[in-house]
This record gives sequence, C-alpha cells and structure tokens, in this order.
Amino acid sequence: MLKDKQVLVVEDNEELQGILADFLEVKGAEVDFADNGELGLKLALENDFDAIILDVMMPKKDGMQVAKELRENGCTTPILMLTALNGREDLLKGFERGVDDFVTKPFNFPELEVRLSALIKRYRGDVASTLIQFGSLIIDQRSHKVTREGQQLLVTPVMYQILVKLTKTAPEMVSRDVLIHEIWGEDAPDKDILRSHIYLLRNVLDKPFKKPMLITVPKFGFRLEE
Repeated sequence: MLKDKQVLVVEDNEELQGILADFLEVKGAEVDFADNGELGLKLALENDFDAIILDVMMPKKDGMQVAKELRENGCTTPILMLTALNGREDLLKGFERGVDDFVTKPFNFPELEVRLSALIKRYRGDVASTLIQFGSLIIDQRSHKVTREGQQLLVTPVMYQILVKLTKTAPEMVSRDVLIHEIWGEDAPDKDILRSHIYLLRNVLDKPFKKPMLITVPKFGFRLEE
C-alpha cells in the first residue's frame, strides 16, 4: 500500500527513526528524515511528499507549529501526527493547525500503515483533472485549489475532501455517516471527528463572506447552499 510513496518523517528520537525507516522501507516507501522541526518544515516546503509523519515534541519547532506553518505556506501534503496526547482539546488543537490524523504512542505498525495509506489514497487518489463547481465555489481537482468568489481558500486535506463530496452532491444533503465513511472508511479515529472539521471548514468557507454556504441539516447532515 506504500510502494513507491515519498514519506517525510519528522522525529528527533533516533531509535524511533530507525524503526520507522525499517518498517516503511520494507513496505516499499522512500523515506526522508528530519530530526527537528525547522529542518522538517524546510524539507516539506521544498519537496513533494505523499505524506508527512510528524512528532509533537521536537527541538527548534514543535510539531503543532510545523503543521501550522506548513498550512500557512500553502502546503497541502497530508500530515499524520505521532503523539502521546489524546484528549479532545489536544486533537482539536491539532486539527486547527492542519493535522489530518493522529496515531497515539505507543502505536502498532499495522495501524500506522492503515492510517498512512488511507491518507495518501484519499488525497492522491485518481481524480478527473477537471473543475467542479457549485455557485461561486470552484474546486480544481488536479491542483486541489479551492476558491470562492475568486478568493482562494486555504483548506486542509480533510476539509478539501468534505468540500468535494458536498460540492458534487449540492444542493442535496450529505448525511454525517456518508461523510465519515467517505473520508475515513471504517477507521474514523473518533466519532466526533467530523464535527471538529466542519467547525474549521466553516471558518474558512463562510466566515470571510456575507452569506453562509455550508448549511447544517439538524440530526441528518450537511449541504451547500448558494
């Protein structure tokens, strides 16, 4: 599932670096490493990776700051964060900074592989190189660029996937269960995870504009309205 994929591992623990390198290379991935946040940020911005595995606690810049700066600089590479944190506030903080998924330490490698492969597949999956549009919202499926009223929206990979599904279905509703299955399959890390991403998406899609586009259908799901 990871054959020929380019993966950046940002982790300062040399022992864990070695273990991750052995595992990922056995799976066919090509791996690059950074042992601090500043180097990880530099490599991620200068190279085209399929995914980034990012530790939270690191020298120079912590993982949360690296994720935030990557998104602010327009990097849309999926980020899987390794963390000992597992509270809801910690997860929400990570999502706000642009993290797509978490694996909690100590983790098992089958779970890591499944989550990493799912992130890559969802974001790098074969899509038509065409535009999809609903009203003033335009999504370029080749470049993953999203604009509303001509203004580019900085969205995370998960937010992008939600928007694609809603746009293709608009103006009809998409249920919560369908969205969760579309994005995470059977591997949703938390039952409230969709709520967190919808909250963040609203801040990007609706807050800068006069009229909200993302509409909640109570107890059922969401739809777009122009």
